[in-house]
Amino acid sequence: MLAAAISVAVAGSSLVTAPTWAKPADAVTEGSRIVDYRGYRVAVPASWQVVDLSTAPRACVRFDRPTVYLGHPGDQSSCPADLVGRTAALVIEPLDTVAAGRLAPQAAVTATGAAVAAGAVSHDDAIQVAVRGAGVLVTAAHTPDTESLVRRILASASLGRDAKPSSASLLATATATGAAAAAAPLAAAGPQPGVYTGKGFDTCAAPSQSTMNAWRNSSPYRAVGIYISGASRSCAQPNLTASWVTNQTANGWRLIPIELGRQAPCGTRQPKMSADPATARSQGVTAANSAVSAAQALGIPAGSAIYNDIEQYPSNASCKAAVLSFLSGWTEQLHVRGYLSGMYSSGSSGVTDVCSAYHDPGYTRLDHLWIAWWNGVADTDAGPYCDASYYTNHRRLHQYVGEVLETWGGVQINIDRNYLDVSTSVSEPPPTSWSAVVDNTTAGGFTASANWGSSAFSAQRYGADYRFADPVAASDPAWYRVTIPETASYEIAVWYPANAGYNDATPFIVATAGGNQTVTVNQRVNGGQWISLGVFTLTAGTGDKVGVSRWTTGTGYVIADAVRFTRV
Repeated sequence: MLAAAISVAVAGSSLVTAPTWAKPADAVTEGSRIVDYRGYRVAVPASWQVVDLSTAPRACVRFDRPTVYLGHPGDQSSCPADLVGRTAALVIEPLDTVAAGRLAPQAAVTATGAAVAAGAVSHDDAIQVAVRGAGVLVTAAHTPDTESLVRRILASASLGRDAKPSSASLLATATATGAAAAAAPLAAAGPQPGVYTGKGFDTCAAPSQSTMNAWRNSSPYRAVGIYISGASRSCAQPNLTASWVTNQTANGWRLIPIELGRQAPCGTRQPKMSADPATARSQGVTAANSAVSAAQALGIPAGSAIYNDIEQYPSNASCKAAVLSFLSGWTEQLHVRGYLSGMYSSGSSGVTDVCSAYHDPGYTRLDHLWIAWWNGVADTDAGPYCDASYYTNHRRLHQYVGEVLETWGGVQINIDRNYLDVSTSVSEPPPTSWSAVVDNTTAGGFTASANWGSSAFSAQRYGADYRFADPVAASDPAWYRVTIPETASYEIAVWYPANAGYNDATPFIVATAGGNQTVTVNQRVNGGQWISLGVFTLTAGTGDKVGVSRWTTGTGYVIADAVRFTRV
C-alpha cells in the first residue's frame, strides 16, 4: 500500500518512508512503515491498519485488531456489543480541549522538542503520552503480551519539520485538572447498580452524553453496562470519565461496572488466567485491586458491585477449579476493598460451574450472578444452568438477548439486552421450612434384601412394624430414599425400638454431598423417640440418603425403622 515517497493517506497525516532527518529512534526495519500525524512520526508494523477518524467519525475505535486511529474518537455507537479481547492499537489525536479531558494522571509528557517520553508507565493496559512538540495525545492500548511491542513503537517516534507544539497553558491546565480529578473524582449517585429491578443494556463503549440523554428520554432501559477495566476490553472509552459517571447517575441511570480481563485457561481468549488454582486465586486478587482502582477513579463508590466478565469456555474439571479459584480471589479482595463481587458468563460454562459449587466450602461465593442465556425472556431465570434457589434475594442479572441494533430518540446503538433484579444487600433468604419422614413401609422410600425380617414386637416402633437383621461382615444395608428439595444443611434423626437384644453398635450411613459418613448408634437404649445423627449437607434430588448397615462389631439384631430429614 505504500509508495516509495510520501503517500497521503488521511487528512493531516501520511504514510511515508523515513527521510534521514526524521529517522525514528528505533530504526524502521523491513516490514514496518511510518505513520505521520501532525508531525508526530512513528513506525508501526506494515500489517497494521490506519483509520482516519476525521473522515470516518462513526468508526468504532476497537483494540481487537492492530490499528492506528488518527483524530478524535466519535461517540462509538457503532461498536458491536460483543467484541471481546484486544491485541495492540494506537490512538493519536490532537492535544486540544477535547483530548485534554481524557489526559490520565499517569500520562507521560515529553520534554520540549522530544517525541519519546522516558519512563512512561502502563496504567489499566494502556500507555498514554502527551507529545508537546507535536501537540498530540498518544494512547497505546496493549495486553501483557503486547506491551513490549507498543513500547518499541512508542520508542520509534520522532518529530517532523511540520510538527507544531501544543499550547503550554493548555497542557498545564489539563495536567492540573487530571491530578485534581484523581485526588477527588466526581462521585456517582450512590453504589452501583444499587437497588434496581428492570431492564438494562450493555455495549462495547460507553455512549456519548447526547446518546445517553436520548435513550433516557425514550427507551425502556434505566441501567447500562460499562467496561471500566481489564486487559481484554476491545473498545476505546473516550466518553467514560468521572464526569460522565456523575452525569448519568444524576440523570437516573444505574451503572453496571464490568472488568473484562483474564479468561478461562481452557478457552481461546487472551489473556488467560493460570491453570494452577493457587496462582489463579492470586490473579483474581490482582484483578480486584485493578478494578477497584478504576472504579474509584471514575467515582464509583464502595458498596458498588463489579462484575468480572468471563466469556464462554469448554469447561472441564481442572478448568473449573481454576475459574472458581480466580473468582474466589476476586470476591475476597473486593470485599476487603468494600465492594460487592459479581460474574458475567454464559449459562453453559461459567454459570454452570459457579452454581455447581454453590455449597462448596472450598470456594468463596459471589454476591451477584449475571447469566448470559439468550432465550429472549426478560427475567432472571437461569433455566437449566443454575438452581432457582441459588443467588436469590435480588442477586441476579440476565442477558436475555445479544447483538441487536436498537434506535431510541433517533439514536441507534448495537446492544445486548439485560434484565436486573439487584440490591446492595447480599444476605441469604431464610431457608424454607422442610421436613420429611421415611418409614420402612413408605412406598418407594425403603429397600432391603430378603435377609431383613419384619416385626411388630416392640410398642416403641414407628408405624405398623420395623425391620431387623442379624449382624454380618458383609455389605447388605437397608436404604431410606427421599427427595431433597435443595442442596443444603439437614438434620437427620432416626427412630427405632430399643431392646436389650438389639445391637449396641448399629452403623447408620449418611450419603452427604461430600461422601458417605457413618454414625454408630446403641439400639439397646433411648428407643421410641427421635435420636439425632447430626447435621449434614445433602445434595438436591431423589436418592438413597440414609442406610442401616449389618456390618458391625456389635451384637444383637440391627434395627431399621424410620428416618426424619429436617432442613436447618
